[in-house]
Amino acid sequence: MTPQTGVSSPQRVHMLVTGIVQGVGFRYFTVMAARRYGLTGWVRNRRDGSVELEAQGEGIDLERFERAVEAGPRWSRVEHVTIDSLTPTAGESGFSVHADG
Repeated sequence: MTPQTGVSSPQRVHMLVTGIVQGVGFRYFTVMAARRYGLTGWVRNRRDGSVELEAQGEGIDLERFERAVEAGPRWSRVEHVTIDSLTPTAGESGFSVHADG
């Protein structure tokens, strides 16, 4: 939290998820989890079989989201998740599926 305002500032992360994460509803699962935690950002499949995403929101909500992504949906098998911090993006709204990259 910012001491002067009592309001915490948003945080943003980039995540790269490997394993059995395509063709198992992973992107849909990610969108639903992001909405549940009030996050903004995007998710997409990558040509190498991984899933890439960026998510932004309050710290505790991001932590919960990260745990959900690490578990994945029922039919997935998450093998590894790389998480990097990014600078928050101003004016972003919603969480969407981007074209494959």
